[in-house]
Amino acid sequence: MANSKYEYVKSFEVEDEVMLPNLIVVRIDGRDFRRFSEVHEFEKPDDERALNLMNSCATAILEEYPDIAFSYGFSDEYSFVFKKTSKFYQRRASKLLSLLVSLFSSVYVTKWKEFFPEKELKYPPSYHSRVISCASIEVLQAYLAWRQNDCHLNNLHDTCLWMLVKGGETENKAHEFLKGTQKQQKNELLFQKFHINYKNLPAIYRQGSCIFKTKVEENVKYSENGAPVKRHRRKARIFHAENIAGRSFWNEHPSLLKEVGGFTEDADKIKLEYVRFFQFENKLMPSTWIVIRIDGCHFHRFSEVHQFEKPNDKQALNLMNSCAVAVLQEIPDIIFAYGVSDEYSFVFKKDSHFYQRRASEMVSVTVSFFSSMYVMKWKEFFPLKELKYPPSFDGRAVCYPSDEICRDYLAWRQVDCHINNQYNTCFWMLVNKKGKGKSEAQDYLKGTQAREKNELLIKEFHIEYNELEPMFRQGSLAFWEKEDITLTDENGAPVANSHKKVTVEHCDIIKPNFWEAHSSILGETTPKL
Repeated sequence: MANSKYEYVKSFEVEDEVMLPNLIVVRIDGRDFRRFSEVHEFEKPDDERALNLMNSCATAILEEYPDIAFSYGFSDEYSFVFKKTSKFYQRRASKLLSLLVSLFSSVYVTKWKEFFPEKELKYPPSYHSRVISCASIEVLQAYLAWRQNDCHLNNLHDTCLWMLVKGGETENKAHEFLKGTQKQQKNELLFQKFHINYKNLPAIYRQGSCIFKTKVEENVKYSENGAPVKRHRRKARIFHAENIAGRSFWNEHPSLLKEVGGFTEDADKIKLEYVRFFQFENKLMPSTWIVIRIDGCHFHRFSEVHQFEKPNDKQALNLMNSCAVAVLQEIPDIIFAYGVSDEYSFVFKKDSHFYQRRASEMVSVTVSFFSSMYVMKWKEFFPLKELKYPPSFDGRAVCYPSDEICRDYLAWRQVDCHINNQYNTCFWMLVNKKGKGKSEAQDYLKGTQAREKNELLIKEFHIEYNELEPMFRQGSLAFWEKEDITLTDENGAPVANSHKKVTVEHCDIIKPNFWEAHSSILGETTPKL
């Protein structure tokens, strides 16, 4: 397909490859999960069903992405360790962290009713994620020891806190009482005051959960005489171990030794938190437009499995638009969004300090919230269709230094929308109306220009391309717009009022007309709600 004059904006994209032989860890953390757990009335200090839901999501990640060798999680976080030789998505940090956090979020919403059948999911959860680039197996060992140590310290504190609260203390007084206490003192408090031996609490609370694949024997079929036919396959299993960074645990599993490497010493004397220096972080340039573009992962297959209409499924596009509106409402620093097909671009205000402009946080939160919302809203747009499997999206952040270049980026996406939609309209008309095979239709259209495609649609199918729905031809834009409304006071007299709401339109953003009519968008700061 033809290139446009706006293609130059791709030169602003920056590669973020994690170089070999660094080991890659992606950690996912719940975003404001304290509030999420309160709204959904999770049990304190530990909700076993919530932890099992997290484990189920992590298991789904391992089953989906074979390049992940090991994972460890507790509370609202999970860490995923990639094989040492992995070249998954060319080891690009933004791809890895966004794909994992997206699928994790989608699976969480999809599986909610399986673990909480009596509870309504009141709002979509979201997570932020980051990449840790471990320069050696020793750094990985220290990282795992650090996370499990945090699991133990946090759970011991929370167990004491909530036992004190259940015993009649206020939460503030309980916090004050525990301030400065050591592990031994907390253990003594639990034993003497509440008759709890901390070591006898379930391992999932104290030690967290690790998941990796081991060989298991399964029945694959039955012979003619009814005897089971067994096969060995690798399957993700959940373990609870006292010291996941110890040689005795790690080195007894051949798959971990082969795929990640072995530990030569125990991690007892390692300064655990020094691994923070290995976090793969990219702070985005100040005073630039930040655009985060998310793209559906393998959405060609997703659309076929869910039988989306070709070349355009209006409901699927409206679902994408509804998710984009929700993202703007959730993250006020986003002032404009443009979407087409299975992609959406979100423009952050120039002076945004959202997550201190850390690319990993901004990308992961945007992708995660969009993914959760997509699953939550599925039935609203497809009431008669079952969601066969959870979708996922990848994302990346790019900085554009001027208003003109930012507009050129958006123009590039709209030109792509036009080129792709015109081609797809011709392609599917040839397949569905003329009975051509897909390869035959591709060959027929090869090398044709826009004018020739328009003539084909008019002569063969009596379709005037420019009269097709604007959403198909031009994509969708979502932005904040001032709305004037009239209210009535207590005496019934009319009172003029105004507020901002997110509007979705379908129009040309390549020509200056739209930007002249909405000059405040690229000059906007935080929208006033």
